Amino acid sequence: MSSTDEHAPPPTPTFGERVTRILGAVSGDPIARAEIDMARVLEELKALGAEPIEDLTPDEARRQPTPADAVSSLMAKYGIAESCGDIRTRDLSYPGAERPLAARIYYPPHAGGTLPIVAYYPGGGWVLADLDDYDASARAIAARAGAVVVSFETRKAPEHKFPAAHDDAVAAYRWTLEQAETLGGAPELVALAGESAGGNLAINVAIAARDREMLPPVHLALIYPLAGVDMNTPSFRINEFARPVNAAMIGWYLGHALLGVDQKEDPRLDLVGRADLSGLPPTTILTAEIDPLRSEGLELAGRLRSSGVAVNAIDFEGVAHGFFGMGDLVRHARSAQEIVARDLVASFAPAERGARAGRAI
Repeated sequence: MSSTDEHAPPPTPTFGERVTRILGAVSGDPIARAEIDMARVLEELKALGAEPIEDLTPDEARRQPTPADAVSSLMAKYGIAESCGDIRTRDLSYPGAERPLAARIYYPPHAGGTLPIVAYYPGGGWVLADLDDYDASARAIAARAGAVVVSFETRKAPEHKFPAAHDDAVAAYRWTLEQAETLGGAPELVALAGESAGGNLAINVAIAARDREMLPPVHLALIYPLAGVDMNTPSFRINEFARPVNAAMIGWYLGHALLGVDQKEDPRLDLVGRADLSGLPPTTILTAEIDPLRSEGLELAGRLRSSGVAVNAIDFEGVAHGFFGMGDLVRHARSAQEIVARDLVASFAPAERGARAGRAI
């Protein structure tokens, strides 16, 4: 729907929005750096009653309005229809490391024949979120990449501490390889993608596939991944009070997910400091300006390159952590989805893989 439609959001900031942004800039509010479409989502989330998660228990936090709720609310107000509504889905379960867990399959329109598969891991800091909260991201990847996407839930902390989610993520990948033909794909055309803590899971699954001699994924798409445990990076400092994710929230996630501070030394968490990143597939990394995790995402891209991995790293200004699934409202989200889809498609085409790797190095 164009910006001239009756219910579309105004193309430029209203007077009230301009005043809010000026006051935010004076006070040092990171959201004053957000583009107007991103800022509207964050203000809608606030209007829905979202409270600082770091002040809540996990159960309370799980009942909070989410960024996905804010997007849905704004789309309803503006009369905007979902752009990927023609994606077919099917819910099922997969055998996690210890018990069956929920998964959702997304089929692109007019799916037929053998299709590539993307195993996708949602975010939520290993504590929050479910398949619905990241439904828009999985739909966008399926639609734009023309791939079957399987979104996996993993066990959540604090009920299930680290490395429970990581063990489930590996089990999900193994299941994907085993069931590839049943899913309509092929095991040699499986990629991995994830957002935030899910990005951490995705790269760790690729590392596990390398070390356990499983069939490797053809590509990694890491969207603002949690890649380190240093909370004194430049992006942590400048985005200390950002929304929807800030420095205190990252500490809250780690505090609930880990058995003790010594686990921060585990290479699965300290990817940029302790992990062996060699021998991984071509990787796309997206980072966001208004995100405490920005610095470590950029550092991860550098560490991968120095380990001989082909990397396409794109940093988006004016958007916050969690923007990727907001393509119906946020223009940079649409660009991000196109980048991920383009890189996935290139990795799925054997003749293009060499050229893709050469361009990304």
